Amino acid sequence: MNTMSEKKWTSNDIPNQSEKTVIVTGANSGIGYEVSRILASKGAHIIMACRNLEKANEAYNQILLENNNVSIEIMQLDLSNLGSIKKFTEDFLKKNQSLHILCNNAGVMMPPYQKTVDGFELQFGTNHLGHFALTGLLLDKLMKTKNSRIVTQSSFVHSMGKINFNDLNWETKYKKRKSYAQSKLANLLFAYELQRRISAKNSDVLSIACHPGWSRTNLQRYTALFRTLKFLSQKAEMGALPMLYAATSTDVEGGAYYGPDGTFGWKGYPKKVKSSKKSYNEEDAIKLWDISEKLTGITYNL
Repeated sequence: MNTMSEKKWTSNDIPNQSEKTVIVTGANSGIGYEVSRILASKGAHIIMACRNLEKANEAYNQILLENNNVSIEIMQLDLSNLGSIKKFTEDFLKKNQSLHILCNNAGVMMPPYQKTVDGFELQFGTNHLGHFALTGLLLDKLMKTKNSRIVTQSSFVHSMGKINFNDLNWETKYKKRKSYAQSKLANLLFAYELQRRISAKNSDVLSIACHPGWSRTNLQRYTALFRTLKFLSQKAEMGALPMLYAATSTDVEGGAYYGPDGTFGWKGYPKKVKSSKKSYNEEDAIKLWDISEKLTGITYNL
């Protein structure tokens, strides 16, 4: 029986998070901001991992205006830059004894064609490879922290995606929507494969996937369709609920996917949902994993 269908889960249901350390990528706006704000209010120590420090400080000050009795710090992290990812993890590991929750939230959506400093197409390089590298470098700390969780943000758009193994960087013919969908499918293939590998090590770490439905955030700034159909969307605070549920609820399962319970999964309260058939393809997941290790130079200790 799905208990979530009987009672709508909200942020009020989050248990006390005191003494927990949480990293939230892309924490300065949208879903990441709401996740940081709400978990901080529940007592967690939040690392706001952000590329733009000016915007991160504005978000930080806004949270303090609402509640100055919170524990938050800002650390610079550019997920489109492997050097930045390595520096962030080195600095974090020097200062922190544990890591209870890693929220792989940050992303870019349908920009004009660009490449990262490491030569990857921006959406694939940031949304998937950046988080793949970050998680790999933090995995030992996560595995040494009891009952830790890795929550990876995908999108219902993943169902339109296909992993183009012949041209992952879209150097032949760039299609921004298809590229975004590919990156979100890659997030799911990664999250599921990570859980399989963690389970094989008999670790209690959970790898969980989620999606925010159609939420009003800065992510849609390149999409005319969103501006046209804005009335169908929900506030970022609601869009953050699946990630918050995955990060804190005692009911979640490793290797599961959580999203809004409304029509088409566009909005609503969090529940366990199914992703596309392609996202459960273990052969593709292993192939993507191996390629990701080669591209990033990050080998997982599993």
